[in-house]
Amino acid sequence: MADNALNKKIPLIILASFIILVIFFFVPAGTLDYWQAWVYLSVIFVPFLFVALYFLKNDPEFLERRMKMKEKETEQKSIIAWSKIIFIVGFLLPGIDHRFGWSNVPFEAVILANTIVFLSYIFIFFVFKENSYAARTVEVEKGQKVISTGPYSIVRHPMYFGVLIMLLATPVALGSYVALPIFLLILPVLVYRILNEEKVLLRDLPGYNDYVQKIRYRLIPLIW
Repeated sequence: MADNALNKKIPLIILASFIILVIFFFVPAGTLDYWQAWVYLSVIFVPFLFVALYFLKNDPEFLERRMKMKEKETEQKSIIAWSKIIFIVGFLLPGIDHRFGWSNVPFEAVILANTIVFLSYIFIFFVFKENSYAARTVEVEKGQKVISTGPYSIVRHPMYFGVLIMLLATPVALGSYVALPIFLLILPVLVYRILNEEKVLLRDLPGYNDYVQKIRYRLIPLIW
């Protein structure tokens, strides 16, 4: 029964996400003639569909964890609130930029940025495959273990690294330089989230302290 509910819920989530982004991009742009947005939507949602199908078949419990949205940690609630503001403003600005022609991003730069977005998404997929407990919310579940293989052998939070690269490439992929400073704000938000998340993991996840001693960098290799 749970799997059937998941099979119905996932397509609705994908459709709703697509509609929201279509509204965010094309309403501010005032036109459907916005090829950068169409390319970006394809780069995001085609792999999104395949990834969802993969986990529906191979690890539906992971998808159930990813759909949990309610944070228990007080600090994380404020982080989520700031993230929502960044996302709303960041995804609305490129369409406005397109309408008024503020940016002149070369075709090659748009394609390169979309390639980076796609590769970042693939990287995040491998992170998810490596760690079935990579949930949206910060909590330690029963039976959860420390993962130290694959991308987790390089940085302690590889999912956030992939998200960071994807989001920093997003405004250029959408043909906007104006939105880039907004997306840069995601870096301090991720840093704050990671610092709080590690308090929870050190407190509740057996073996995480040893992992921290072994893997030095949290987010960006050789930097932090």
